[in-house]
Amino acid sequence: MIRAVMVINTQGKPRLAKFYDIQAVEKQRELIRSVYGVLCSRADNVCNFIEAESFFGPDTRIVYKHFATLYFVFVFDSSENELAMLDLIQDGLLASNTCPFSICGNVGQMFQNVCELDMVFNYSKMHTILDEIIFGGQVLETSSTEVMKAVEEISKLETASNAISLVPNLFRAESIAWSLK
Repeated sequence: MIRAVMVINTQGKPRLAKFYDIQAVEKQRELIRSVYGVLCSRADNVCNFIEAESFFGPDTRIVYKHFATLYFVFVFDSSENELAMLDLIQDGLLASNTCPFSICGNVGQMFQNVCELDMVFNYSKMHTILDEIIFGGQVLETSSTEVMKAVEEISKLETASNAISLVPNLFRAESIAWSLK
């Protein structure tokens, strides 16, 4: 089971954090700081797999990828395959040359050149994409095309629901003419 997905910038600020175990907010912040402390102290030429038992408990591992100013981190237990998790991070690299994360690869298809600011200003879309890929700590979908179809459908529904007004338009011509009578 995937325990957490985090995207942390090189200054230690979380740009995306989703925990699939129930944790208090303070505990989540502490875990993010701990993970960042380990990641920023590692050399670029070392393995991307880390034992995380001291942070998250027994049989827990971290897989990460450092790309530009962001660390993409998956925390998972022994029931998941380390290489499959790394592939999940790198899958988007094939879909988009701008970001090595299937979530960002999918976002790369939406926003063209993905950068840290896209993650900041479009966090709800990032969470939507993440929810299409992972739900409840289990990987649901790995196909970028299928994920993007679902996200586009959700976007259309959001747009349609924003267009529906529950409050009548009081400034229409008929309403104004009727009220003047």
